[in-house]
Amino acid sequence: MSLVSLLFGRPWRKNCELGRWGEREAARFLRRKGYRVLLRNVRIGGGEIDLVCRDASVLVFVEVKTRSSTEYGEPAEAVDAEKRARLVRAAYAYLEELGREEVTYRFDIVEVLAEVQAKHRIRLLSNAFGPP
Repeated sequence: MSLVSLLFGRPWRKNCELGRWGEREAARFLRRKGYRVLLRNVRIGGGEIDLVCRDASVLVFVEVKTRSSTEYGEPAEAVDAEKRARLVRAAYAYLEELGREEVTYRFDIVEVLAEVQAKHRIRLLSNAFGPP
């Protein structure tokens, strides 16, 4: 039985629930690292930002990728060029809404791997990519 089945039961809902669980775990992880989580699941500019955080004086747009195995690669590998472009567009729309021109920001990825035999693994890829 997989950890996903143990955590969420119904297979038809596992991806959605696994993703929400991963975002909660990522937010908790980032708080322990000193980040301040400002917003979750911001839909703006035709995209979605999983977490908007502050790390000291830097605004951080965080993409959370949760997987139950590495069978198809590491979670961050799913953040392809198209996904990065959508996230950058959403971040620009968010910055425009703020109305501030001089904001220091970056893009981080948090990988959450829910493994059956081991405690789940969380890895932060700080400044994972930048605008094109």
